[in-house]
Amino acid sequence: MATEKRSRRQLILEALASELEQNPGSRITTASLGRAVGVSEAALYRHFASKAKMFEGLIDFAEESVFARVNQILKEQSQAEPRCAQLLYLLLAFSERNPGITRVLLGDALVGETERLMVRVGQFFDRVETQLKQILREAEMRRDIVLTADSTVSANMMISFVEGLMHQYLRSRFKISPLQRWDDQWQLLSSALFSVPDSPM
Repeated sequence: MATEKRSRRQLILEALASELEQNPGSRITTASLGRAVGVSEAALYRHFASKAKMFEGLIDFAEESVFARVNQILKEQSQAEPRCAQLLYLLLAFSERNPGITRVLLGDALVGETERLMVRVGQFFDRVETQLKQILREAEMRRDIVLTADSTVSANMMISFVEGLMHQYLRSRFKISPLQRWDDQWQLLSSALFSVPDSPM
């Protein structure tokens, strides 16, 4: 029974993400979501107490997917610059694969919803920024890198860059991939953020 309940919840969340992707700029109602899933609105509320809980389910999925991979990157890669590159690439690739959830993370789908949801997505990006800052600070302590600006400024610049590309993706109605010019953009960004450490005498 529990497995059946989880699978129906998953189906509802997948339908919500799909509706968000297919109707950019539109507010999703429980009536339209119920039609997409093939159930009544009452059936939706047997699995989620409110529409806000459905959005929270998508945010939970984003957090679990992204931060599990972040931890993997930190284990596999020891150098700060490729760590940052892979983390930013991860966010952009997740956005590209999940357009509907991108609308949620950017707040576009949350207009008119409870303020708690905006706080949650803000915390998502704050957590990524904090991780970037920690990567930079640890590398500075090890003298692996020399930053051209303070680690706080550098981390904020990187997360702002990612959010900007995600917004462009949304504005293009998901036609322009956020990874379209990634290699050239990262080369430019990294050259602005990182200096080559002086060789020991």
